[in-house]
Amino acid sequence: MVLSQVILVNDQDEPTGSMEKMEAHRKGLLHRAFSIFIFNEQGEMLLQQRANEKYHSANLWTNACCSHPLPGENTLTAAHRRLMEEMGFDTKLAEAFSFTYKTDFDNGLTEHEFDHVFTGVYNGAIHANKEEVQDHSFLQLHAIRHNLQMHPEKYTSWFKIAFPKLDGYLAGRDL
Repeated sequence: MVLSQVILVNDQDEPTGSMEKMEAHRKGLLHRAFSIFIFNEQGEMLLQQRANEKYHSANLWTNACCSHPLPGENTLTAAHRRLMEEMGFDTKLAEAFSFTYKTDFDNGLTEHEFDHVFTGVYNGAIHANKEEVQDHSFLQLHAIRHNLQMHPEKYTSWFKIAFPKLDGYLAGRDL
C-alpha cells in the first residue's frame, strides 16, 4: 500500500516540504488542499454524504469533493483527478478563492489546510465511488443555508466554514 503524501505549505501557500497525510493530520501541520463546489443548470449545489468508513467526518454532508494534491501535482489537475475518483465525472473547473482553516476532530486528527476552492457546472450522470460517498443530492442554496442553520451537526466542519465564503463570493455572479 502506497501512503498518500500531502504538500506542506506556509501561510502564503508556498511549499515547504511533504509528509505522509495521516502524520500531517496528527501533527496539525498546514498543507495544501482543495474543495470543489458543483452546480447544475438550475443553480442547485451538489452535496455528498461522506461514506461511513471515512477516517473522519463519516456520514456528514459536504460539498461535491475535497482532497489534497500530491507532491509535484498541480492543484487544478488534482481537483479533476479526485472529482472523477470520488463522483465519477469530470467538468470544467474554475478557481474561485482560497482560505486557511484549522479544525480538530474527536479522533485526535487536525485539518489545517490552505484550501483552494473550485467551482463548476455539471448536469450529467453521477457515478459516486461507494468507498468515498454514501449518498449525494442537488439542493438550492437557500435550502442549504436553512439546513446549515437548523442542523449544523449534519455537515462537515470545513463545509460550515467554506459555504458562507462561497455564498458571499457568488453574490451577484452568474455561474
